[in-house]
Amino acid sequence: MPALSFAPALSLLMAFGNTPPARPIRAWWQQAGRTLRPARPRPFTPRQTAAQSEVLAAGRAGWDQLATVLHEPRRGPQPTIVLGGFVPDSTEQVFLLRPHLLRHGSVYYFNYPRHGFSAELVAAQLADLVTELNQSESRPPVLLAVSFGAALVVDALRRMRDAATPLEVAGVILVSPVITAADIIPPGAVKPATLLGRALKPFLRPDVPPTEPEVQKARSLFLRMFEAGAQNKVALAALMSGAELKTLHRRVVAAIREIDTRGAHERVRAMLEPPPLTAKEAALTPAPALILYAEKEDAVLDPRAPSRLALEGGQPAGFPAGETRVIRHTTGPAVQHASLIFHAANFRPPIAAFYLRLKSRKLLHAA
Repeated sequence: MPALSFAPALSLLMAFGNTPPARPIRAWWQQAGRTLRPARPRPFTPRQTAAQSEVLAAGRAGWDQLATVLHEPRRGPQPTIVLGGFVPDSTEQVFLLRPHLLRHGSVYYFNYPRHGFSAELVAAQLADLVTELNQSESRPPVLLAVSFGAALVVDALRRMRDAATPLEVAGVILVSPVITAADIIPPGAVKPATLLGRALKPFLRPDVPPTEPEVQKARSLFLRMFEAGAQNKVALAALMSGAELKTLHRRVVAAIREIDTRGAHERVRAMLEPPPLTAKEAALTPAPALILYAEKEDAVLDPRAPSRLALEGGQPAGFPAGETRVIRHTTGPAVQHASLIFHAANFRPPIAAFYLRLKSRKLLHAA
């Protein structure tokens, strides 16, 4: 899910077309690097499709519910698989983190279908891709999941653990994880405590699908959420160029507007089935894990979100080799839920340090 801030803010739309002020040297250098090596993710055709084929052949999901997997190949020891939030697509979710991920190896993006969704099929696709990377390249990947994407990663890890065929991954990064609907709306709540919870409540009715006006209301909320993320022209100019902003805005808006009623309903319903994480959760993976919460999660996560309570304990539930941190911005606007676009500079250091620890760990094991 994109960044949230409903304080008075400069709309992203109003910033487009304006001449930005001079950018700091570091921001200019990063933007120049993206210009020289622009993102060109290509469709990825997997060679390993056993798990996916089983789900499709059994009729538990359809081809229209298949996620699109994109790939940016790079030489490096540590491939990354990105699963974005509810919106935008994962390719836009990590737009500013992309160059740093590519320094370590190839990046694979899971973009969810617009007109349907199946968590089981995503789990199967993820299992197939992880298996392929381990078999063909002997390189277990890092799973980087944002918000709703964390629910899909936890679901996949649970399925494979319970089937006694655990996924072999190098590490897991969860950013502002939403594991289940109870993390947004407590069961039985008459009026959800969060703005997002109130928007999504119609999607969680057990027998009645949301109406088109309810879907449109949720769609409008997500548009407002994204456009409220930019605080001023100076902040915008420090993030990316005007051309990059226009492209990013166009793609995010398209993703929000193109998700139809069925697609939206099935995405939200995917959060109903899995239980929340608890302190008694059996290990999901022995691999190192990094769980990152924003300092201001209250527009999305309920104050009593059970999964957060379990992940912020002495040891993150399900991740025996994990650590949990809160990302803060001490000199500017508070870091919002899953704000990898507008607060990339705050999330980047702990993520970069995590990859360095994985590299050191691999060298130690090799020795």
